[in-house]
Amino acid sequence: MFLAHRPGAPARSVTIAEDAAGAAWLDLLNPTADEEALAAQVTGQRIPTRAQLDEIESSSRLFMEDDAVYLSTPLVRKTPDDFFVSPVGFVLMHERILTIRFTGFSAFDVVARQVAGQGALTANEAAIMLLEAIVDRLADILEHLGQSLDVMSRDVFQSEEPGQAQAGTLLRNMLRRVGRSGDLGSSVRDSLLGLERISIFLGENKRHDLSEQLQARLGTVERDIRSLNDFVSQTANKVQFLLDATLGFISIEQNNGMKILTVVSFIGVAPTLVAGIYGMNFHDIPELNWKYGYWYSLVLMAATVILPLIWFWRRGWLGK
Repeated sequence: MFLAHRPGAPARSVTIAEDAAGAAWLDLLNPTADEEALAAQVTGQRIPTRAQLDEIESSSRLFMEDDAVYLSTPLVRKTPDDFFVSPVGFVLMHERILTIRFTGFSAFDVVARQVAGQGALTANEAAIMLLEAIVDRLADILEHLGQSLDVMSRDVFQSEEPGQAQAGTLLRNMLRRVGRSGDLGSSVRDSLLGLERISIFLGENKRHDLSEQLQARLGTVERDIRSLNDFVSQTANKVQFLLDATLGFISIEQNNGMKILTVVSFIGVAPTLVAGIYGMNFHDIPELNWKYGYWYSLVLMAATVILPLIWFWRRGWLGK
């Protein structure tokens, strides 16, 4: 999809070069080869491919080419059930900005509505608006992540201890939730790092001088990114803490299981020993001709079961 955004008008699909006239922001969403060729014709610039946008070296993400600024960063998209990371590219020219993305992002929809309600718009202003909206969206994701970690913390340290049958399932699910939260935090950190590099590059670029107002807004974006990076660091520490706590509880559950196995093994050894002794065919066993020898051996085996059970119970090994 190839869209043109004009101030004061809704987005318009671009099918021929004339459709892009007067647009300050051109948006390529999961473009086809024909749409990329049309965008190159309209802008007169090279359109980076997804493989090029996926490159991680800084020189491939931030560079100048024919007075156009090429920028790219990985960006997190959060869905109700999952999240994924997709690259986003920006080609900033003097008269317009071109964005290349391969999935929908709510931040772009927000900026599209803002552009449609404005009377005038420059390429630099559109770029700042996109950065502001993306940072706001990442902040929302981090807020939701922080709330999720608070819920997980209460679940891990809940006052009511689950039963033995439920504890293993709950801890395994908790381990998955903590791991997914750690992955999300790491992905958001990568997005913030890319945005921080973009904001610094734009601020220091002399071929596209920003007005004082836009410089101030860009400075606010940089401060917001730094504050979000601090929050991500705090989140990473909490994820590590919850991970250690969950693994600790899993270790406790394993120890409880080993205690039960120890009890069962110990209880089985003593009766087997008694049965082995009195099952031997030796004539001079003192109890062999005793009238109550059979019952004596049964009582002795029962005692070797009951007495260890009482001892383990008093030590708390049989109860939670």
